[in-house]
Amino acid sequence: MKQYEMFELEFKGTEPEGSHAEVDLQAEFFVNGNTTSVKGFYAGNGTYKVRFYPAETGTYTYKISGVVNASGTEVCEAPAGHGIVKADGTHFTYADGTPYYPFGTTVYALAHQDDALVEETLASLEKAPFNKVRHCIFPKDYDYNHNDPEYYPFEKKEDGSWDVHHPCFAYWERFEKIIYRMGEMGIETDLILFHPYDRWGFRDMCMEDNLVYLDYLLRRLSAVPYIWWSIANEYDVVFSRKMEEWYDIEQFIVKNDPYSHLLSNHNCIVFYDFARPDITHCCVQTIAMHMTDRWMEQFKKPVVFDECCYEGDIQHEWGNISGKEMTNRFWKACAKGAYATHGETFYSDDEILWWARGGKLKGKSTERIAYLKDIIYSLPSALEQWQEPSSNEESDAALGIDLEQGKEIFQKIFSSNPPVDAANLEWKSAVYNGHAGEDVYLKYYAQQCVAITSINLPEEYTYKIEMIDTWNMTRETLVERASGKTKLKMPGKEGMAVIATRI
Repeated sequence: MKQYEMFELEFKGTEPEGSHAEVDLQAEFFVNGNTTSVKGFYAGNGTYKVRFYPAETGTYTYKISGVVNASGTEVCEAPAGHGIVKADGTHFTYADGTPYYPFGTTVYALAHQDDALVEETLASLEKAPFNKVRHCIFPKDYDYNHNDPEYYPFEKKEDGSWDVHHPCFAYWERFEKIIYRMGEMGIETDLILFHPYDRWGFRDMCMEDNLVYLDYLLRRLSAVPYIWWSIANEYDVVFSRKMEEWYDIEQFIVKNDPYSHLLSNHNCIVFYDFARPDITHCCVQTIAMHMTDRWMEQFKKPVVFDECCYEGDIQHEWGNISGKEMTNRFWKACAKGAYATHGETFYSDDEILWWARGGKLKGKSTERIAYLKDIIYSLPSALEQWQEPSSNEESDAALGIDLEQGKEIFQKIFSSNPPVDAANLEWKSAVYNGHAGEDVYLKYYAQQCVAITSINLPEEYTYKIEMIDTWNMTRETLVERASGKTKLKMPGKEGMAVIATRI
């Protein structure tokens, strides 16, 4: 047994009578005065398994009860990995305190493709910068994704309906092997538990069946360290599900996950209530990166733009942005201390699109995202939003008003009828600022095409100022030594950033 790695015990027994999902199998693990209770599961062929995630080193004792009775001890050694990712303020860290910055991608029906396509996808991921993949438990039926998988999560009853009490063991074994393969590459699985795009009947299962399914899933997968729970993809267009039922599902997951994995719920139009105490981060579908400040202030949690459109060329407006715009959206999010998720939707005659089924990456944003990822991971700490000190005192004086008076004037303007919320407007002049303490200051100019600009740095320290071309992936020194307000000459084009590093 190693700390932060899944530990598994296997036992032989008779096939359970009745439900193969809700078997009577419990385990308790004891170490250093702490006790963790978990449920075991039936894996088929007379095999029962108990899986455990050891969060501490030391000598564990365990006791198994139910259809199997056993006990024993196991020494837990120093870790090889970093453990479960947790929310830490508005950012993420592994269990051992190592920073984790999600640079994700989406392959919804990854596990529902044939072996050759899965292997091709995993080979692509091995070379890509992505350290998180959003994908589904249930198969998906939508444009460019209509194939029937070889296996489904459950067996069928005689009447053709799904029998959640009889899991398809071949499905689960194959599914978790894919998760393990990605975990070995350092990739977190952001696992989507429900979604609306369905022709097989999973979307409309009754709540009783949903909870049986979730119970079995949590028994099998909760001890896997590199996994997150995404309650649904576009929960708000699963029209058969009431809001109270989503809350019931959320609480069932919380109650039956002994390790408190990351948990959120993805929207189409209406955000889930991220203020709920057990929701760990904001998983949002929107391109409103300029709203990051407000949401971080409101929820005090990490903000992940898990769907901000896809680089591609298909007919849907959400699936035909350029690689330059995908890169732009990543920089907008990251410069403010938030995170983004990539996707690709390039048409091909075989209709194998990355966002749906995987295969090969074809776009131009991936290498630019890798470049940004290297920059973010090179910083001394996570970026926080930076309100650059005002450098317009002379302009304000010429207007004959101070800052507080200016606020009052704008409040009067935006209290007009109909009301206008200035915070919801993304001005074309918006600059996305972040800082890592007093060591690094970053300004991303997005669509601004500035030839002359400035940065207002602390007077008491000295900084090296560099200009980053986010598309051409170049970094050029502008000023070797600077402090306070410093004027800068720029090339007058989009996609430029300035980074000031304390000397």
